Amino acid sequence: MINKKNYTEMNQNILNKLNSLGGNTDDVNEDRSFVENWQSVKFTHYLYDKEWDVYGIDKFYEANINLYQTNEKKFYQDLLEHYFSEHEFFYGQDFYKNWLFTPFKPGSKDFGEFDGLVEENDVKAIVQGTEMDFICIFYSYGFPDHFFVCSTDPNQSNPIVYSTDHEVYFQEIENEGTLEEFLDKYMTKQEFLDVVKEYLESKFGK
Repeated sequence: MINKKNYTEMNQNILNKLNSLGGNTDDVNEDRSFVENWQSVKFTHYLYDKEWDVYGIDKFYEANINLYQTNEKKFYQDLLEHYFSEHEFFYGQDFYKNWLFTPFKPGSKDFGEFDGLVEENDVKAIVQGTEMDFICIFYSYGFPDHFFVCSTDPNQSNPIVYSTDHEVYFQEIENEGTLEEFLDKYMTKQEFLDVVKEYLESKFGK
């Protein structure tokens, strides 16, 4: 049985992290399941993890070099607005997702998708939960490219995140730690800005 005090505190840690990353959690309610709460979260931009490799920064600098030299503050404001938007550029970003995946639930649209490929018992050997129903929480351009939570994880306040890749979809699954730990991989806007400033100043000077 989940201790109510720990349940509330753990949710608050995750909410604080989501808010710091730019997510809107106004509709989250501690009496709901994890799936219901996650589907109520809203992001209006993409996310960048702490291993991000300054994709596209040189090109942005070259296109805005005059602004960088004359109004550095405005340059960085424009850069943040450009990167933290729903743009169509490949910058190594990750995407917030909230869709359900139920390959082992009879009658669902996904049922039978893994016939002859993945056995439910093999997934149960890795994943914590009573039913092997999932919600995709993030998608990335890297490897692995899908991150899931089991909807019946025993700790609905801070479930385990699992990763897999489209090349080995659920045939290979990795435990990525708790959601709270997983969210720590992403940068806030300020952390992102610090990385970019350090890179540009070391390469081009102030």
